[in-house]
Amino acid sequence: MTRLQGVSEPESVKPKRGFLESVRDISRNPEPERVGQRWGFGAFLLVEAVFILSAVFITAVAKQFGVSLLDSVPLVLVGSIVPTLLAAGTAIVITYVRGNGPKVDLRFSMTKEDLATGLKLGILGLVLTYSAATIWAKVVGEENATSAVGDLLSGSNLPLAAAITMFLYVSLVGPVCEEIIYRGLLWGAVERQGWSRWAAFGLTTVVFAIGHFEPLRTSLLLVIAIPIGIARLLTRRLGASIVAHVMNNFLPGLTLLLVSVGVM
Repeated sequence: MTRLQGVSEPESVKPKRGFLESVRDISRNPEPERVGQRWGFGAFLLVEAVFILSAVFITAVAKQFGVSLLDSVPLVLVGSIVPTLLAAGTAIVITYVRGNGPKVDLRFSMTKEDLATGLKLGILGLVLTYSAATIWAKVVGEENATSAVGDLLSGSNLPLAAAITMFLYVSLVGPVCEEIIYRGLLWGAVERQGWSRWAAFGLTTVVFAIGHFEPLRTSLLLVIAIPIGIARLLTRRLGASIVAHVMNNFLPGLTLLLVSVGVM
């Protein structure tokens, strides 16, 4: 038997059609053994280190040249996008070097079911996000109800190309990369320990919220992460959570685009 044999999902554990059947399937059919995967929590910690250290490095280099994040459009783009891309890229490389590749180890695939489930939970996520954000803004105050990216772009009129680049990052590239890191790599590390899928859902939801390093927004991010994690939980694949995450980020990304070009 080759290394890749036995790692695909047996027919008996493939998600059933229908929402109720998918929910029952969560506990009824555990994940198949992760044959050939030789990475775990250490891989996730390495990816997080790449993210943090690259962000620190970019900031330090900018300071050496007397450039501030608040004054440089290129630095805003590089400082926001590059660390996330490097971290997600490192996660994918790890699966090739220490496992079976992202399709098997990260469950990185997209089916019609993933698209449908992701769209449904993405819509639910938008409703939850709007409701939670409204309550959160009242609790912390309107002046504090912003994100790190929003703070960088507030009051700045970005060139159109830069604004579109940031929109694509917030609404598409960022969600894909974050799903690879959290509900791909971290989820896989949890499952490799033999923990339940519910444990994977709970841990990745919490770490996702904390991993944005925005303490004031952690509670809001927890709410945002729930429908995204449920998409991964129900389908057992990364495609659905990516779709749900992209949908959840689209309106905030569009708002940032309009604000940054001075329309709003």
